[in-house]
Amino acid sequence: MMWDEEVDVLVAGSGGALAGACTAAREGLRVLVVEAASTFGGTTAYSGGGMWFPCNPVLRRAGVDDTVEDALTYYRSVVGERTPAALQEAFVRGGAPLVEYLEQEEHITFEPLPWPDYYGAAPKARKDGMRHMTAAPLPAAELGGLRELLRPPLDTERLGAPRPDTLIGGQALVARLLLAVSAYANAELRPNTPLVELVTESGAVTGAVVEHEGQRLHVRARRGVLLGTGGFEAGPDLRERYGVPGAAEDTMGVPTNTGGGLLAGLATGADVDLMDQAWWAPGITHPDGRSTFSLWFTGGIFVGPDGRRFVNESAPYDRIGRAALNRLADGTLTLPYWMVYDDREGTMPPVKATSVSMSDPQRYVEAGLWHTADTLEELAGRIGVPAENLVATVARYNKMVADGVDTDFGRGDEAFDRAFSGGRSPMVPLERGPFHAAAFGLSDLGTKGGLRTDTAARVLDPSGNVIDGLYATGNTMAAPSGEAYPAGGHPIGTSMLFSHLAVLHMAGKA
Repeated sequence: MMWDEEVDVLVAGSGGALAGACTAAREGLRVLVVEAASTFGGTTAYSGGGMWFPCNPVLRRAGVDDTVEDALTYYRSVVGERTPAALQEAFVRGGAPLVEYLEQEEHITFEPLPWPDYYGAAPKARKDGMRHMTAAPLPAAELGGLRELLRPPLDTERLGAPRPDTLIGGQALVARLLLAVSAYANAELRPNTPLVELVTESGAVTGAVVEHEGQRLHVRARRGVLLGTGGFEAGPDLRERYGVPGAAEDTMGVPTNTGGGLLAGLATGADVDLMDQAWWAPGITHPDGRSTFSLWFTGGIFVGPDGRRFVNESAPYDRIGRAALNRLADGTLTLPYWMVYDDREGTMPPVKATSVSMSDPQRYVEAGLWHTADTLEELAGRIGVPAENLVATVARYNKMVADGVDTDFGRGDEAFDRAFSGGRSPMVPLERGPFHAAAFGLSDLGTKGGLRTDTAARVLDPSGNVIDGLYATGNTMAAPSGEAYPAGGHPIGTSMLFSHLAVLHMAGKA
């Protein structure tokens, strides 16, 4: 093979995989980060930037009395045997050492972000949310010339909103990682450079072909190639091939997440798992026809085509998404389904986080997405559900609100249900006319099926053998959490941790 360039570590993708790039640079390895897009950060840059790393130093300093054993008990009770126990343990135990490692970087600072575990009734669930953290806010000006290389928030990309002056959440996390990586002379960040294919010699991956400025370059990676290119959520063909429900236009993944890294890994003989799975969520539907990840509901109920509730509306978003999927599969739910709410907050739906901000209400009305009527009977006619069922559903719900217990779906029973209502019951009666309905669809935060890996993020073949030189992380790897979403911060946490473990293995330190 005639190589155009040689590095120690080649990282494809620039979300949580930047943690691996930072690790490589600090360990003295020459690292090249290639990103298909013109900006760095991937879906992580869109996100809240949460990380679920139990017992890490940030939480310890805050006085949290958790134990890794408790966290592992919780995780295993939720995930079960769907994924290897060793992989689950590597994730739960690895977060704290990673945080300790990254905090030694000048530009990386974290802070707690209490976010309750998503299965509050499971053994050792942390109801106060103190297994979760995020990057500390960062003034955008501190990025200097890197500012233009940071993927902007969704409101900037889709609505043309100004870039924020203060970076928070995923913006702050990616920005801090970019600053950390770029501080090393042995690290290079190269945008507009998609990975085309992997190069194998005698069954081992020795490098990759990338494309940059119209040229294909053969890059040798002496220690290994790390695939952190996200999932295939934005690729309609792959979604159809693997039976992933929902539509590519409704994902929150970046447009370049079409499965390039996955396909490159498959071409080397890699094994895959969880290929029909994603990180699901309900999504409010916008006038452009796209449904975006939504949470923080301060009122309203979800009803299907029969005019009846079908889910705990305050449950964690993945559980709402999966409830909708089950109903879609058995034919008792169709898209859109509807959030029905009263006029206590006016015509705007009682949804405080929609990923992409809601625009002019009239546009939603004109698109047939929002409806208003003086009575529930009239509203039922406008959204095409049986009037008698909707009236009865609201009456039953209001009675449960008065009684303080949702005997149908348990709304308010778990800590997360009350996370956005100050610990109070999230149940609000529907009694102030006029009444409203807003259309919802199915969204996702990305696919979670991918290349099967071991605890060092080494990619495996169908026989369980390691493919030397090839590593995968984040949504390019099959998620350790299996078909569950145990808590917020799992997609990003997985990406950061396993990219770090991969590079430590390349460096001979794992």
